[in-house]
Amino acid sequence: MAIRYSRPYDEILDELSRALEDIPDCYETFEMTSEEWNELEKPERDVCIRTLADDMFYVLGSSPHADAGSGKLEYDKGRGIIKVTASSQLVHVVPLK
Repeated sequence: MAIRYSRPYDEILDELSRALEDIPDCYETFEMTSEEWNELEKPERDVCIRTLADDMFYVLGSSPHADAGSGKLEYDKGRGIIKVTASSQLVHVVPLK
């Protein structure tokens, strides 16, 4: 299974990155502690998040569900979206078309 998209890939990664930033413990995906994460400068954290977005896009091409810290990602092929549940009260929808 591969993710189908017609939007520019960079735009999708930008939105996916912003959604992942809202997961309070997304750094756990990198097996980092909160102390290690907080020691990073903002540009370093931005690179990590962008890399995570790219990795999650790839993972969702193999499996429709993935975890990032306490967050959940879901590829909905029928609707052409990636749903990022950052918390029980915050869900991002990233359109792929």
